[in-house]
Amino acid sequence: MAPYRLDVISLAPQAFAPLPEVGVIGRAFGAGIAELHLHNPRDHAIDRHRKVDDVPYGGGAGMVLKPEPVFAAYEAVPVCPRRRVLLMSPQGQPLRQADLQRWSKEYDQLVFLCGHYEGFDERIRSLADEEVSMGDFVLTGGELPAMTIINGVVRLLPGTVGTPESLVEESHSDLLLEHSHYTRPADFRGMTVPDVLRSGDHGAVALWRQQQREQRTQERRPDLWKRWQQIQNPPAKP
Repeated sequence: MAPYRLDVISLAPQAFAPLPEVGVIGRAFGAGIAELHLHNPRDHAIDRHRKVDDVPYGGGAGMVLKPEPVFAAYEAVPVCPRRRVLLMSPQGQPLRQADLQRWSKEYDQLVFLCGHYEGFDERIRSLADEEVSMGDFVLTGGELPAMTIINGVVRLLPGTVGTPESLVEESHSDLLLEHSHYTRPADFRGMTVPDVLRSGDHGAVALWRQQQREQRTQERRPDLWKRWQQIQNPPAKP
């Protein structure tokens, strides 16, 4: 089975150096589950100064990423049959766990377009299948968002996590937040492990954990709780 291919188009490829070396994600790269390829638009600049940005038409502060080197870098990336191109942008759709699950299952290649400077030429948007945001804030570039998605997708690939069952009930896997966890000692500074977890009654434990997930979601993320309830109780058909 071919590795899951990750191609990043970035002016700061050195930012991705730790990914293949750290923890579970690094081991996944080492085991050939996924492979990372970095492409610098500066390598495709056509002038002797390797210029990748310019002043914006109409004036304004900052510099804008030029389309020519980005398009050239993009067109140099090999194309796998099941490919998705993601543009990192604060104007994109907020990232959700369902997106990571979808990309890990439905595609064999992700291409990341990482902006920089004040922004990018609008025509670069035409390359993307989706625009993705980490939230309602702005960073200096798309590298950290791209690394976040790479981490989230690679950990879902078969063989990355030693116990696949641990991915099933974690936070956001089905909108609900994850239940609390405990390990030994049973009593730590007066804080005790709930009796049900030490009862040996697997049915009672499962019920307690589900109740915990619902309670935590309702208290901490009422927006997710509302969406989960709508799924559990869809409106009756007329």
